[in-house]
Amino acid sequence: MIKKLLFLFVLFPSFTFAQYTDVINSNRPGRAASAYAVGKNVVQAEIGMLYEQQDNADLNSDSNIFGADYAFRYGLLFEELEVIAEGSFITQNITYPDLGIEGNLTNFSRNRVGLKYLVFDPYKNPERSKPNLYSWRANNLFQWKNLIPAVSVYGGANFVVGDNPFYPGEPTVSYRGGIQTQSRLSPRFVLISNIAYDRITTDFPEWRYALSVTHAFRDPRWSVFFEGQGISGDRYSDIILRTGVARLINPNFQADFHLGSNFKSDPSRIFVVLGFSYRLDFHKDELIPINEQQSGMNGKIKKNANKKSKRRNKKNGGGIDF
Repeated sequence: MIKKLLFLFVLFPSFTFAQYTDVINSNRPGRAASAYAVGKNVVQAEIGMLYEQQDNADLNSDSNIFGADYAFRYGLLFEELEVIAEGSFITQNITYPDLGIEGNLTNFSRNRVGLKYLVFDPYKNPERSKPNLYSWRANNLFQWKNLIPAVSVYGGANFVVGDNPFYPGEPTVSYRGGIQTQSRLSPRFVLISNIAYDRITTDFPEWRYALSVTHAFRDPRWSVFFEGQGISGDRYSDIILRTGVARLINPNFQADFHLGSNFKSDPSRIFVVLGFSYRLDFHKDELIPINEQQSGMNGKIKKNANKKSKRRNKKNGGGIDF
């Protein structure tokens, strides 16, 4: 049993491909989201506690930001469909040293609900996902076909709660649409990309994109990631880099830590985040009717198997086994 579990962990670490996996499938750490859903009837929470130091050279201000990131995900109706509520609630303590003024801003810097649906999965073909039992090279080295990604589409809405100082004058509801892709470059490397058009119907819509590479160590309970995020809009544009690690504690619980910075001085940002992901697994495998199964799904009949069956029948008197 232990060897079997190790085999599964090595070939399919926590960020592997399937709508449902034996270990938790989290979007943490970072902001790039997987193309895959958590799995039908899986309830998952992803929480992060953050601290950020922010200085604005143009306004000559200093800020300390404390807050929490959250995401609640649920596999709805189909293996390919997921509903997700996510956001960030922060308190920004801001100081203007030259003016001797201090202030405090508290509200949601992100607050949205959306649906994600997997429209293409290159590993849905069971022949594609089988390991090559005769070639270590074929299983472990990069191949061009590995660049073919799984693709999902996302649609959702942003909500501005109360008199939000981070989005003055914005409507209560705005919209967001995007595409999320995921490629398995090798058994230990995964590439994720996201692109989204955000805050649609406001005066300040934004393009957002993210590119993330995750690598599993020899102990596959540990993984490291590197991520670049870009934001382009009239109100705010920036490029942010993140890196961090994740540790699988048990099949349903993951802890993570990451830090990051940007390239601007208006404002400059340095932040650290400590988080965890936990799931309640109510997933049940569904039986596929034999007339809907793909060829080879249950394996191939071995050569001479029919002859062996006849010999057994003859030995047992040729009767029918009820």
